Amino acid sequence: MIEITESGQSYLRDLLAKQNCEGIGIRVFVLDGGTPRAETCLAFCRPGEQEADDEAYDYDGFRAFVETKSKPYLEEAVVDFAKDSMGGQLTIRAPNSRMPRIGPGSSLGDRINYVLYNEINPGLAQHGGNITLVEVTADQVAVLRFGGGCQGCGQADVTLKQGVEATLLRHFPELSAVRDVTDHSNQENAYFK
Repeated sequence: MIEITESGQSYLRDLLAKQNCEGIGIRVFVLDGGTPRAETCLAFCRPGEQEADDEAYDYDGFRAFVETKSKPYLEEAVVDFAKDSMGGQLTIRAPNSRMPRIGPGSSLGDRINYVLYNEINPGLAQHGGNITLVEVTADQVAVLRFGGGCQGCGQADVTLKQGVEATLLRHFPELSAVRDVTDHSNQENAYFK
């Protein structure tokens, strides 16, 4: 699954030993997987901190837990440690972290992000804008935040109602509404004022 090089394993083993916690491992996950904002993360994982559906992998001297929903984004991922004049650096290369991975089992949030980043944001980018998904509430409301040239834009309501909301409701009939939580009082970078 995730390749951790020998130097990476050695570095992590030493780092984990310094934590003075029996059974401590690492947890690997991707925030905002499949989007341009994807960030691959590696964190300490004390016994019991892993999620119930995490997959465990044994390495030499420690265990790594991989978040299930992050697995598609971590294919071909490599964790490495390279020594340099400053001591060294741990790197995580996950070439698939920003690649949309949408399938029948994908969450509603992942599917909404796919549409935002592949259908809606390319058009908004012409005005220096973008929209991100904040959350999908329990009552199926997609909560969005406008950014860049869309924040504070005088046409944000029109863009939301006639463009974004219409597109998302067409793609996802299970949504009950689309809501904007952007503070539009800041018009510093707005495309239309």
